[in-house]
Amino acid sequence: MTRPAKSVLNKHAQTCALVLDGNQVKVRLQAERLATGVPVHVDWVRFTVLLRNAPLPGPEILFPTPSADDEAEPVSGMERDQRGVRLMRLRKLLAQCKDADFSPAAQAMELAQRVCETLGPDYMVAPEVRKGHDFYGRRWSIERNDVEVGWVGYLASGDSPRQQAQAKTMHVNVYGSACTFAQSGWRDHMANLIDDVAGVITRCDLALDFFDGIRGGMDRVKADYEAGLMDSGGRRLKCNMVGDWCNGKARSFYVGSKEVGKQTNVYEKGHQLFGDKDESCWMRAELRWGNKARILNSNMLRRPADFFACASDWHAAILAEAEAVSFPVHVPCNPRLAAETIEAEVVRNVRWQIDVAAPSIALAFEHLGIDEFLEIVMHKKAPGRLQRFGKQEIACAYAKAFKRVTKGAGAGHAMA
Repeated sequence: MTRPAKSVLNKHAQTCALVLDGNQVKVRLQAERLATGVPVHVDWVRFTVLLRNAPLPGPEILFPTPSADDEAEPVSGMERDQRGVRLMRLRKLLAQCKDADFSPAAQAMELAQRVCETLGPDYMVAPEVRKGHDFYGRRWSIERNDVEVGWVGYLASGDSPRQQAQAKTMHVNVYGSACTFAQSGWRDHMANLIDDVAGVITRCDLALDFFDGIRGGMDRVKADYEAGLMDSGGRRLKCNMVGDWCNGKARSFYVGSKEVGKQTNVYEKGHQLFGDKDESCWMRAELRWGNKARILNSNMLRRPADFFACASDWHAAILAEAEAVSFPVHVPCNPRLAAETIEAEVVRNVRWQIDVAAPSIALAFEHLGIDEFLEIVMHKKAPGRLQRFGKQEIACAYAKAFKRVTKGAGAGHAMA
């Protein structure tokens, strides 16, 4: 019998499923902490690989042996194990690829299979080619229990010069749900895989869970920020408060920015998993490292506590409260990458002025006096995306950006 979508029984079933999933996550995290002795959990990983460094497929993919079984699907799971069925279907899909697409598709599939081996026997490559994400044309999905928990993207979704450059790479995205239920020791194996293929880590999330809550709760987190404990390099980072702070439900406190490659989110994890009516005290401090202005080392996966502690004095102190021993590793901003980030934002601003605002600016300049015109344009704040940079940094990038835009050059592409 199919129940109405909004029926009481249906809502109860959804609530039970939510609680069950949340409890499974909690048990897995506690088991990992007990097995490794490390309270910091790797909760998301992304990395990019040059096509020339990607693993080559095995002979069973490059030179499949024809057989009568390839012509028909098995009629039941009893005739062939699930992995054999998937491999057979994958081989058929590869055989249908255009010659120019075969090598990237085969290499991406091989990389996806290696990622699955790293995560554990519950993970498999989906037997179908799917539309790509993040400007990749195609993707192989990584699944657990028939649910996508990651993917490997390859080829480009367009013909622009920067997308053609992206077509020379493939990208691995391993979701948090994959990390949570991965086999013991997966972090070291994943780090080794990244090193083997000369991968560039573009995102790594490090999570520290307090199942009984952080002493002082979310109000303490806000007070610590105001006291300067979360300052980095002598600078007060921007913050953002999300959720129902008035009633103390489902709150998040963000510090830093994804745009500069370091952001921390302290939030009520129990409310996220079980709903804001739950009395759970579970809180999580989650640090997201990105490669916008930094080079991320694969040791982040091997030594997550050390790379968590280095984010600020607050991170080191909160980790100590979890009774963890750490040896912080400095992750400096790379001056060249930081400069490229500033220039990319200035290029975007200059291009907008030329393409969108120029007619209005020209009209004002033509019909207003100099003093009136200067009154409009002087003493204004920088646009939102440029406010995180200093005036001197913008000044250094502006002339170069203007020359680049007027010559028609693109701003470049930073891989996701």
